[in-house]
Amino acid sequence: MTKEGYLKLQDELKKLTSEDRPNIIAAIAEARGHGDLSENAEYQYAKDQQSLIEGRIADLESSISRAEVIDIKNMSGKDIKFGATVEIEDDDDGKKQKYQIVGEYESDIENKKISINSPLARGLIGKSKDDSVEINSPKGIKSYTIISVKYI
Repeated sequence: MTKEGYLKLQDELKKLTSEDRPNIIAAIAEARGHGDLSENAEYQYAKDQQSLIEGRIADLESSISRAEVIDIKNMSGKDIKFGATVEIEDDDDGKKQKYQIVGEYESDIENKKISINSPLARGLIGKSKDDSVEINSPKGIKSYTIISVKYI
């Protein structure tokens, strides 16, 4: 994963362990004080939230411990690989899009970061500027031309 993605995961883990976990423990204690637990919706909700938080903490701890952090600023080249920021043009409608290829845990389509495991990223890996690629996506086969490849 990228250095930026690694730091975001660490921040999320810190928030979950130092804020969210203590808050949900307090909510469970308060709900427990409201009487019969079998009919206590607040208690059941808090326990469900605790389960989600603990699951996410375990997932983040595992990801962080296995992470291979790659500093993109030290990368260069003309071929597309992990970390590249790629500008592509849709051959059908001429629409241009820019994406950065990142690790699975840091993908965020709203911020134009696509997972290295996505069909688009897999199709772009190894290609370079001015190459045409056909991507087999859920919407069918799409054709793109690569406009630029940068490592920022």
